[in-house]
Amino acid sequence: MADYPKNLKYTKDHEWARKAGAAVVIGVTFHAQEALGDVVYVELPKLGATVTAGKAFGVIESTKAVSELFAPISGKVVKVNDTLTADPQTVNHDPYQAGWIIEVEPSDAKQYDALLEPGAYEALLKEAAR
Repeated sequence: MADYPKNLKYTKDHEWARKAGAAVVIGVTFHAQEALGDVVYVELPKLGATVTAGKAFGVIESTKAVSELFAPISGKVVKVNDTLTADPQTVNHDPYQAGWIIEVEPSDAKQYDALLEPGAYEALLKEAAR
């Protein structure tokens, strides 16, 4: 099983979130990128767009499938990873660092605290594999 960084929070939809000052950086987990296969396109929201927890904010496309990206928290998009436009496979190579997708200024900081801890996310993956 892959290593899931302990400094991140996770969702049942296989996104991760990391606090960065007052903002929260969001990406997809190792499990998600592995299930997708080679990522060929990432649709990014516009700067200033509002995202809603549990709702789609973009699309990630691979050689196998097209999947929606779901926001772990609600807030305003303050940064997007433009690198993914030219090199979407960055998500495959480095999902937790260079492959981040967006940064959000949360509208409710408590939503971050409600996300899954690494152990709970790993237990979810083990249960799904049964």
